[in-house]
Amino acid sequence: MGPQNTWVVLVLGLSLRGQVQTGEIIGGHEAVPHSRPYMVLLELKMWQNETRYCDGFLVSDEFVMTAAHCQARIYYVHVGLHKFINNQTPKGIEVSRAIPHEEFSSTTGFNDLMLLQLSKKVKFTEHVRPIHLACRRDLLPQRCIVSGWGHSEDKHDMASAMREVNVTLVNLTISAEHHAYLSLGKIGPSYGDSGGPLVCEDEVAYGVVSRGDRCFKIFTKIPDYLVWIEGHLRKM
Repeated sequence: MGPQNTWVVLVLGLSLRGQVQTGEIIGGHEAVPHSRPYMVLLELKMWQNETRYCDGFLVSDEFVMTAAHCQARIYYVHVGLHKFINNQTPKGIEVSRAIPHEEFSSTTGFNDLMLLQLSKKVKFTEHVRPIHLACRRDLLPQRCIVSGWGHSEDKHDMASAMREVNVTLVNLTISAEHHAYLSLGKIGPSYGDSGGPLVCEDEVAYGVVSRGDRCFKIFTKIPDYLVWIEGHLRKM
């Protein structure tokens, strides 16, 4: 293993002790309203009556994909949203069933993937529609973007409007071994955007925002989990 891969192993290990539980868009800009119709905001009611937020994305009229570490007691899913104003945004759709990956580990952060089944199907419109999932491939995707309502770099509150930023993935074997894509640097999601999609090449979802810090970002690799995803979708 070369020195660069050794460094990534060390960084991944350090991240597990303080992995990102939600994310923020750092270095981005406000998205064009409703230009990402697959995006959803997840309002999470925790067991201590605390409210937290994650992102997610529509994969059908009945299912949302997000990160497994975004598990909660009750979920409300906001679809077709651009601006979010707390206590003024209408109540979201409730989730009838949460399906975190069976091998997700809160200790390691691996297999950080979850499907949420909505209590009612959504009606597709110009502002609400699912995104296609990437198939298995060996080539590293190019021209990727992440979006969300997380905190901006210099603020401690959620962004009132969805933001987005371009990210560049790096081709390291350690990423493949852990079923993840990796980007280096400060730019990208961090606090407030967990569970959102890594969208590359003609509006296709390649990954799910998982964890990271100011040095790197990790995305669960969707192509490696297609059998699991499609198996649960077919059961419905």
